[in-house]
Amino acid sequence: MPSNPPADDSAAPPAKGKKKLLIIGAVVFVLLLVGGGGAFWMMSKGAAGEEGEAAQAESKATVPTFLPLENMVVNLADAGGERFVQLGITLEVGDEKTADQLKKLMPSVRSTILMLVSQRTAEDLLRLEGKEKLATDIQREAGKALGFKPPAARAAPEEEEEAPRRRQNPVRRVLFSSFIIQ
Repeated sequence: MPSNPPADDSAAPPAKGKKKLLIIGAVVFVLLLVGGGGAFWMMSKGAAGEEGEAAQAESKATVPTFLPLENMVVNLADAGGERFVQLGITLEVGDEKTADQLKKLMPSVRSTILMLVSQRTAEDLLRLEGKEKLATDIQREAGKALGFKPPAARAAPEEEEEAPRRRQNPVRRVLFSSFIIQ
């Protein structure tokens, strides 16, 4: 009786060894994937946190300060002098320090605004362009009160280097909270 088991017995142990090696390799591969994915997630979360903190710090640095002015009633330059405008104005400035400086100069700023508005007609102010022009003029004049020189009024480029504070108008925008013409 011939026996054929000796050939099969020698093949069985190497198959188990390959199978164990394959399982160990798969486990190591899965651990590397999980570990790499976790490391990537932690690094991306850290980078996003740093970006978020930087953006939050920047937004705190650039949060504008709003300085509302008392409402004004001004006669307009229309024929007959019967038309007037009631204005609510808020000035947007860069920071509290600038707002405090502007508050100290408010009588002068209000007087300048009254003079600017009283030169306009109702027809001028009813158009969007007229309102935008008035806002630009108010911004320029309020900035002048703080020492800002508009680009056209600057004497020489070397003056800009001497006074870097004057490069940008400290009054960022003029906002109208009410605008009634009668």
